[in-house]
Amino acid sequence: MKSKTEFKYEALLDPDDIQDVLKALSKGLCKGKLEFSDEKEGTLQLDPKGLLRLKVTASDDEDSQQFEVKVRWEKRPKRLNKTAPKIA
Repeated sequence: MKSKTEFKYEALLDPDDIQDVLKALSKGLCKGKLEFSDEKEGTLQLDPKGLLRLKVTASDDEDSQQFEVKVRWEKRPKRLNKTAPKIA
């Protein structure tokens, strides 16, 4: 299969089906490997490692409610100095 760099999916699902998707994401995070594919050709594999940035937002508008969960990480985390600077 051809490798993809982006995966998008949108559907109308009941809460139980959405819970199954969230569980699959959770299992993938635990394994350190998330694999996304659809009926089209191609697969996108992500390898979450180290510290992950989590962002959760929620809103309640007049006509709709929503929440979003975003998880982000660096492929090659920046190395930080482990020594204090010398200041005179």
